[in-house]
Amino acid sequence: MMVLYNGELLPADAVRLPLPNRGLYFNDGFFETLVWEPTGLRYLPHHLARMQRAAAALGLQLPATLATGATLTTTVRQLAATAPEPLQRIRLQLWRSGGGLYAPTTPQTDWLLTTQPFTALETPIQQCDFAETVRTHASAVSFCKGPNALTYVLAAQERQRRGLDEVILLSHEGYVAETVAACVGWVRAGILYVPAEAAGGIAGTRLAHLRGVAASLGVSWQEGVYQPAELLRAEAVFTANIAGIRPVQAIHGQLFDSVAHPLLRRLQKAER
Repeated sequence: MMVLYNGELLPADAVRLPLPNRGLYFNDGFFETLVWEPTGLRYLPHHLARMQRAAAALGLQLPATLATGATLTTTVRQLAATAPEPLQRIRLQLWRSGGGLYAPTTPQTDWLLTTQPFTALETPIQQCDFAETVRTHASAVSFCKGPNALTYVLAAQERQRRGLDEVILLSHEGYVAETVAACVGWVRAGILYVPAEAAGGIAGTRLAHLRGVAASLGVSWQEGVYQPAELLRAEAVFTANIAGIRPVQAIHGQLFDSVAHPLLRRLQKAER
């Protein structure tokens, strides 16, 4: 397997990360997961916007090879060309260069691109419940991937212990936030509801794309802070990330006919 490390194409086992490494020492950086397809990067404007926002929040400088839609596409294409699959799951890991303790010495960054075959995940979620041991916390960096990764590691462990297909995380204040690795949304009375970033969840690129799809269909989109009881009054519930949109069939013992819901099916069809 080949990787792209700071612009250099290398076999994965040839990569050597020098120390000190602020990504390893302080989690001083972020990551982005993208899908490469024959036409380029899927949801490119939304990924680029989140990357630029994350870099600004962390005081990092995106390298020129990643800083625009055109250069990011060109960079990823170099790695994608080494793999035979037409659809690839690309991970960009970016961290601050240099040393220092908590106070950094530079805004410059190092980065690593890796690839693996992309597998869509759109099967219905049969058993879901609210997380009991983990809460999200809104912060200046809670919208991006990486700074709060341990939250999702702990949530995934709880999901496994409880034998569930998914858990829905609540904020410290008790508002619906997201799932372990996807955004959550629901339908009621012809309106699509999604949690606001104030609940501490990731700013999902697939969800941003869906918002545009909903607008093109004339479907009302409501973003806010919602108690679990409001979610449980939904007609249909779904999760969304780059791997797919998954209908949720049961939450906390309450059943939903999400698979067959006409608005959700219309949204999925239009998005494709």
